[in-house]
Amino acid sequence: MSAFVHQTIGQVIQKAAAQYPQNPVLIHPEYGVRQNYREFYDECRKVARGLMALGIQRGDNVSVWTTNIPQWLYLQFSLGMIGGILVTVNTNYQSHELEYILQQSDSTTLVIMDSYRNVSFYDTVRQIIPELEAQPPLGRLTAKKIPLMKNVIYIGQRQDIPGMLPFQQLMEMGEKISDRKLTERMNSLDENDVINMQYTSGTTGFPKGVTLTHHNIVNNARMVGDVMGMTGRDSLLIQVLMFHCFGCVMSTLNCVYHGSAMVVLEYFDPLKALQTIAAERCTAVNGVPTMFTAILNHPDFERYDLSSLRTGIMAGAPCPEETMNQVREKMHCPEIVIAFGQTECSPVMTMTRRDDPVSLRVTTVGRLLPDIEGKIIEPLNGEELPANVQGEIVTRSACVMKGYYKMPEATAEAIDREGWLHTGDLGEVDKNGYFKVTGRIKDMIIRGGENIYPREIEEFLYKHPKVANVQVIGIPDKKYGEQVLAAIQLKSRETATTEEFSEFCRGKIARYKIPKYWEIVDSFPMTASGKIQKYKMKEAFSRKYPA
Repeated sequence: MSAFVHQTIGQVIQKAAAQYPQNPVLIHPEYGVRQNYREFYDECRKVARGLMALGIQRGDNVSVWTTNIPQWLYLQFSLGMIGGILVTVNTNYQSHELEYILQQSDSTTLVIMDSYRNVSFYDTVRQIIPELEAQPPLGRLTAKKIPLMKNVIYIGQRQDIPGMLPFQQLMEMGEKISDRKLTERMNSLDENDVINMQYTSGTTGFPKGVTLTHHNIVNNARMVGDVMGMTGRDSLLIQVLMFHCFGCVMSTLNCVYHGSAMVVLEYFDPLKALQTIAAERCTAVNGVPTMFTAILNHPDFERYDLSSLRTGIMAGAPCPEETMNQVREKMHCPEIVIAFGQTECSPVMTMTRRDDPVSLRVTTVGRLLPDIEGKIIEPLNGEELPANVQGEIVTRSACVMKGYYKMPEATAEAIDREGWLHTGDLGEVDKNGYFKVTGRIKDMIIRGGENIYPREIEEFLYKHPKVANVQVIGIPDKKYGEQVLAAIQLKSRETATTEEFSEFCRGKIARYKIPKYWEIVDSFPMTASGKIQKYKMKEAFSRKYPA
């Protein structure tokens, strides 16, 4: 009998507020926010009514471009109540990437914060949508580059924000929408509605919108938390980015489903992580391996009491055995687990278990979650392979995405006729059902837990007037796992410096995608049929830039 539950995100928070009204749910020390489930649910309802007053309908796409601030969480759950689709926008994105996503997603509404680090989101949006200067009436924005965009909501301290709606005013607008109307909207939703869209890059060079339903992510969050043993007595430090599934499914939705507390950092900082775990007595912590390494190696590590910790998830990159041992012993996390999957399966497919020996937690990515199928196939003919034989990892379950938004061909390429999602990862499975990831079929680069697809960077660099040809590869790096290298063939009689190309990228593509290494080359290694041999490039440049 299937263990899948049948709830919308709105029903999840409604049930949690009824079951755990006094339990802490949102603790955000940097913003001075402390709310229990009843208070948090009431705040989300206010935001939901404001969104309804603004005219957000079931199925409308709403892009959110902020860091891990309290409003991000209110929007995640309020959109889940009214059926608005949360389009998550990477805070590292620059103008070129933001414009593409707003166009491709058919977003009707954009929510932004003022700025993050040295990037002004406010100024970036005004560059893309200059029509805001004319201060159009609410809901009447006509943006030439983004024709379906009608509203921009602003979170911040500026007073002069022409064309944008302050977030506080949005909540005030909601006062004219009755609780009954909101409840009617919540009850009209279907668990199979798309509720979340996350952009993942692809070999075509263009990010693809992964469409996930209530059913997809509620159930994945439930299973992840069950493996961790999450209950109403737990509090999870959320330092991973909420615009990724690691943040908004494996962390926030996981907590709310299980009645746990979300202890949120706006962005990762090893000292803040140590201070917050100690001060708030967190029982769980999620992160990529580099985060755990940074915490363990912080000079003030010994000053903080982490004995409250019990569990957590390490994901996004392979975990070195020494790091796992230190997390278990020095961070007091004996039940730390490893998770593997991808956004397209909501995102977790396999996890190690809390009682697995350390050897399995560092050499494998665990076994399948309940009611999730997975196997290893021969990539060329699709035949299932026996234990301990390398092939492509594929998965099938009710957690697999509906598809890529407006990309039927890419969807058909990813999900075959029998419903198997082809991950593109190479791996093997042992006789006990434990999976290993051994490589990648495609040329994806993983830098510090961020997936980087060479073709996307190549497509962008082709826009430079001096570039005749470009190939992007990943080369090994001790700190980040991999670094990006771009090899450029210049047009005839052109000369250029590597700094010139770095400058061309700044402000247009995310910083983590900008190549660390640049090479000006005369030619590329080729096969007899004229195909570029990237593996030869990787070998050569890895020798030149040893990890």
